[in-house]
Amino acid sequence: MVAAHNSPFVRLHNTASNQMYPVLNQLNDGIRGLQFETHKSNSSAEIHLCHTWCNILDVGTLESYLATVKGWLDRNPFEVIGIIMGNNGDGTRIPATDYIAPFQDSGMMEYLWTPHSITMNLSDWPTLAEMIIRNKRVVVMLDYGADQEQVPWLLSEFNYQWQTTFSPKDSAFPCTQQRPPDQVKEISGERMYTMNHNLNIPLNLFGYHILIPAHTLFDQINAVSGYMSLGLNVQTCRRMWNRPPKWILVDYYNYGDFNGSVFEVAAVANNVIFKKRQCCGSHVISAASMLNRHGSLAACSLGMVFLIL
Repeated sequence: MVAAHNSPFVRLHNTASNQMYPVLNQLNDGIRGLQFETHKSNSSAEIHLCHTWCNILDVGTLESYLATVKGWLDRNPFEVIGIIMGNNGDGTRIPATDYIAPFQDSGMMEYLWTPHSITMNLSDWPTLAEMIIRNKRVVVMLDYGADQEQVPWLLSEFNYQWQTTFSPKDSAFPCTQQRPPDQVKEISGERMYTMNHNLNIPLNLFGYHILIPAHTLFDQINAVSGYMSLGLNVQTCRRMWNRPPKWILVDYYNYGDFNGSVFEVAAVANNVIFKKRQCCGSHVISAASMLNRHGSLAACSLGMVFLIL
């Protein structure tokens, strides 16, 4: 599936922004993976969504963002989404139990899926039909600091999947595993993976060292083919790992060699016929009509619908 890197970070004229359209538009356009950083300034503060530091870009609370997503799920009962949160803290990691309140207060708890094991391979994942029938349509992962004994629905990300180079600065986008480090190839071969395809440029902003998107290159980065394109990256990773990525993480998903080209890449990865349609920003897309409800969540990575996590 196509996942929005730093999904909430939408701020006009802010160079640290990663998306053009807010989360409702993202979901309506076909985005089914939402990724972002979480920060907490002190033990009594609410969890906020910030880019690197909250004084650079703070788009509000996790609870508010989740409430918006929950409303969309209410209106789309046959959709399944995945959420990956970065636990950046502010000096220390946020305790796993601190994530309970924003999920409860946003109303999201009723949709959260809980795994049967603290680690899962590709063949262990439920089908979409099972998740939809049970109305457990949201899978939530935390990169660091998860505690599944206390918060069983908050998955420790790297027990379930791995990632290619994080925050890549190399336009060749290598498909080598970076996180978790030192995981043997045999284990990686049995788990799903995220392909990070968001090119970053280092920037010193008022003394803060941050990474920002390569804004002038999006048309090619998100393209179907060509050097540094999303399509080429998926093909390369597929050859290396004998299967396409399950998450395709991108900035500014609406850009490419045509609007919505990222979804064609995901469709091709799954041997699905892609039909160009109006995209992006306002057109409502229903993935339910395209859903193979008997497919495994780990079977394929179609961006128009959530067939995997």
